[in-house]
Amino acid sequence: MLSLNLGPLAIPIDLALLYAAFFIAWLTGWLIGRKRGSNPESALFSMLVSGVLVARLAFIMQYFQQYTGNLWQMIDIRDGGFLLLPGVIAAVLVGIYKAWRQAPLRVPLAIGVCVGLLVWGASFSVLNALQSSQKIPDLAVRDIAGEPVLLQDLTGKPLVINLWATWCPPCRREMPVLAAAQQANPDIRFVFINQGEGQRLVEKFLAQQQLSLDNNLLDSGGRVGQAIGSLSLPTTLFYSADGLLKNNHLGELSHASLKHALRHISTETHPVNIEE
Repeated sequence: MLSLNLGPLAIPIDLALLYAAFFIAWLTGWLIGRKRGSNPESALFSMLVSGVLVARLAFIMQYFQQYTGNLWQMIDIRDGGFLLLPGVIAAVLVGIYKAWRQAPLRVPLAIGVCVGLLVWGASFSVLNALQSSQKIPDLAVRDIAGEPVLLQDLTGKPLVINLWATWCPPCRREMPVLAAAQQANPDIRFVFINQGEGQRLVEKFLAQQQLSLDNNLLDSGGRVGQAIGSLSLPTTLFYSADGLLKNNHLGELSHASLKHALRHISTETHPVNIEE
């Protein structure tokens, strides 16, 4: 499962685990702090906000070249561009500072943070182990001409599968990014699987947008999304040459976040190229 669906809202499962770990850290700290007359809630939120900001800034610094054409995208966190390690370090440093300034917070804050990190680390490791063992679904879809295509026949080199629909605004916005990456990385196979729409509508959309894409496929029943456990669009899957899932991205991709995601499979070929 790649996403947690709450009515019309779809939350990436790794983000849901982070929310859950933070709640557990807060609850643990609050329960322990009650006996000591202190509440670590403010310190925990400061750690969370600081960690997120630093993680985003570190990502922007690493991929600054990809943002130069659209500087406003630096603040558009919908692309999911964050670097975990700098964020964790920043959060820990803020926690140490808060504990140093307020002695009553030290025990409940330390225990809450440790419990939260243990829960997050354990659940994240299990999730990664489960996802990394997932293979490309054993399903057949159709190409634009109506001929059946087995997804497992697409393996043999690193593979990117993008699930999209014409009615999906973020799908439409990210399509030029993926088209440019397809042209710049011939050693990676990019496949675009439309979810639930017909041939004429897809062809009309591609013509209107003047998009030149290879490997356009149709999944009229939305079976691929169901098979991989994501009903939200867009969803982008990154497979190794032998068909194992290495990474996934729910939501809109920017040039920077796509380049970051491709690192999980590009080591098998050549360095990633992203044209802007």
